[in-house]
Amino acid sequence: MSGTGRLHGAAAGGEPIRVLVVEDDPVAADAHALYVTRVPGFAVAGVAHSRAEAGRALERLAVDLILLDLYLPDGHGLALVRALRAAGHTTDVFAVTSARDLAVVREGVSLGVVQHVLKPFTFPTLRDRLQRYARFRMTTTSAGAEAGSQAEVDRALAALRPPARAALPKGLSAPTLESVTAVLRSAAGEGLTASAAAGRVGVNRITARRYLEYLVATGQAVRTPQYGQVGRPELHYRWQG
Repeated sequence: MSGTGRLHGAAAGGEPIRVLVVEDDPVAADAHALYVTRVPGFAVAGVAHSRAEAGRALERLAVDLILLDLYLPDGHGLALVRALRAAGHTTDVFAVTSARDLAVVREGVSLGVVQHVLKPFTFPTLRDRLQRYARFRMTTTSAGAEAGSQAEVDRALAALRPPARAALPKGLSAPTLESVTAVLRSAAGEGLTASAAAGRVGVNRITARRYLEYLVATGQAVRTPQYGQVGRPELHYRWQG
């Protein structure tokens, strides 16, 4: 591969941060590319469906960030990152995967992967990560930027991390919230009623509804009424991350 300038040039002067989407599933690749274009300050430089195709794209395109699926048909995504690092390229990488193997996360960190996004994810999830990355990039790539203290270094790194979760309202417990969140996420686009969530988690309907309403209030879920033939509409909850 050629020198690092084309791959790591800072998106300065108001230019968008250029993203290469690497994903073998065409439907997912299109969705991820669409998500990127919806975030102000970002643009899709290209889309690749394999490790080899990604390598060729990086030869000819100016790329600031790689949105990288880890399980590609012709090799592991981290193998691509290792090849880039061995060639002297320092392009930032978001790992995108359904794998929850923490050893893979650790290896990614050692190779300079700045975010690890679990599939399936929604637009708000990726938007949040991209916006945090943009703030981090702005802080660390400004001309002549130099940290004057440990606190400034800490603030720069903190831009990549989500804020600490606020304390739960009285009467809600973290383990039950995790269980309700898990069943809601597993329902994907179909969503769940409070009764259905209660049955899967093993709590009563009122308790399940309290947790579902908390997820709505914190922007992690949406609530929509579904009208049947008779009676009041039933509320459906859907995960939106």
